[in-house]
Amino acid sequence: MTRNRETAAPVLVLVVDDSAFMRAALSQMIGSEPGFEVATAGSGTDALEKISALNPDVITLDVQMPGLGGLETLRRIMSQFPRPVIMVSATTEKDAIDTFDALAAGAFDCVPKQLSSSSLDISHIRSDLLLKIRAAARTRILNSPASRSKKPSRPSALARESAKFDSTHAIVALGTSTGGPKALQEILPLFPRELSVPIVIVQHMPPGFTKPFAHRMNMLCSVTVREATDGDAILPGVVYIAPSGWHTRVEKHSRSNARICLDPHPGDSLHVPSIDVLMNSVAEEFGKLAIGVIMTGMGTDGAQGMKAIYRKGGLTIAQNEATCAVYGMPRACTSLGIVNRIAPLAEIPFEILRATRSRMRA
Repeated sequence: MTRNRETAAPVLVLVVDDSAFMRAALSQMIGSEPGFEVATAGSGTDALEKISALNPDVITLDVQMPGLGGLETLRRIMSQFPRPVIMVSATTEKDAIDTFDALAAGAFDCVPKQLSSSSLDISHIRSDLLLKIRAAARTRILNSPASRSKKPSRPSALARESAKFDSTHAIVALGTSTGGPKALQEILPLFPRELSVPIVIVQHMPPGFTKPFAHRMNMLCSVTVREATDGDAILPGVVYIAPSGWHTRVEKHSRSNARICLDPHPGDSLHVPSIDVLMNSVAEEFGKLAIGVIMTGMGTDGAQGMKAIYRKGGLTIAQNEATCAVYGMPRACTSLGIVNRIAPLAEIPFEILRATRSRMRA
């Protein structure tokens, strides 16, 4: 019998994985949490049949499966039964690339298995997985798969804004987490080639994911996008993605000479890289010329860094609740009263360009 999603209280999660071990482990992990029910499928074909019969709220989908693979299964889900899908993948480079293809095809988010050759334990992903399932269950599919996979159009207003300023001494520090990869894929291609500010981004990701993500974004964008490396000169028109496992700071040696500094030591930070670490350094080095942007994500990372930028007289921008996959990090900042502007996701590039132009004229 087809399930009525509008009246049933528990969240029904369909776990799709060709490994019986993974199906059992994920099912136990999800099913033991109050408010969740679990069904399973052992293949892509089986998953499509189960979706039609059970009408699940959220799907977890293995990236690599024999037969009908994870990507093709996802495309069929988004075409025939659109709903939130969380990709569950290993942390190899191929899995990372396939995961970003899946995000472009409409997947809600991803969770890495991070298995080792000596351990099949996946209990460490429980908290992240459950939080993302809850977030996914609250979302609706607003756009067709075709619109998600197309390269976003670049409003002429953005190009006009960027052409009006020359801002080699300004910088943007942007932080995001859950829902961030898809959000970044939507907004970074909106920046024109003539962008006159550097953007440094912390996106919480597991090791092995940031380099393929930066490469993917570079292929989609007019601006240059690269994974940051220690000692990189921070240049206008370049977007730097902080590498997983390293704190990323900026150091300014002169008015026109700033560089990336990487530090592997976690300190007291929950996340490595940490948005707070990046933004604190940007506030210290650039003061009122710094722009801090906080976007979708769980937790409070970035709140202290945004506060530092705000107190130095810099500009702070937060993504609005309606366009966030998870409103946790922007909420933490707005609750502190340290946000100058709140904007929908699609308007964040315009806010950055408008703000930078006005600052350079001041």
